[in-house]
Amino acid sequence: MSDEIFNEVNEDLRNERMRKLWRQFGPWIIGAAVVIVLIVAGNEAWRWWQSSQQNASAEQFVAALDEVEAGNYEAGLEALNAVETSGAGNYPTLASFREAAALAQQGQVDEAVAAYDAIATTQNDQRLRELASLFAAYLLVDGGDPLAVSQRVGDLQVDGHPLRNAAREALGLSYYQAGQFVEARTQFDAVANDPAAPRNLAQRIGLYIAQLESQGVTGGDSADAEADAAATDAEASE
Repeated sequence: MSDEIFNEVNEDLRNERMRKLWRQFGPWIIGAAVVIVLIVAGNEAWRWWQSSQQNASAEQFVAALDEVEAGNYEAGLEALNAVETSGAGNYPTLASFREAAALAQQGQVDEAVAAYDAIATTQNDQRLRELASLFAAYLLVDGGDPLAVSQRVGDLQVDGHPLRNAAREALGLSYYQAGQFVEARTQFDAVANDPAAPRNLAQRIGLYIAQLESQGVTGGDSADAEADAAATDAEASE
């Protein structure tokens, strides 16, 4: 019996100590738990908000593309500008590239080049900057200004760079347009001799080289060969 009474007294004492501890620290424990819940809830709310923002941007972007594809360039460009200004995630960058492409589709080459150049100078991602420069270079090919093309893709021609052969193609075509056939052949040969060149690009390069050879420009030719090729073109035009 004495043992039972002793145990009951100990139990009462433990309960009383627990109640005192709870009265002392309970509010802090509850407060800490509330903070943890708020942090978790806030984090989930932030993720939901980001997701909803990106979903909204995706819808805006797709709607803008629909306008462009339908030929409604003015409305499409306006919609793309809205995505660039207030879009979330990667959609502003996608909109910038698509806007430049839409300008090129309308024949506004200077404006398209300027748009790509703007991406190349403001984009944080190096690969995206290089891709924008490459697109600008391709638009400049018809102008026959190798210097302008080289300013944008000259640094991409190094061995091992993933865009090296596309850069060589753009520069080679600009040399061709400028009548500098030997320089064009040099660029095309560099692509033809690269085993890593994509098949479709290698096929195009083969056609370019065949055209140059039909004009008398062969690999390793000097400036004299270029002059001969120019003379051949002049005779053909007559």
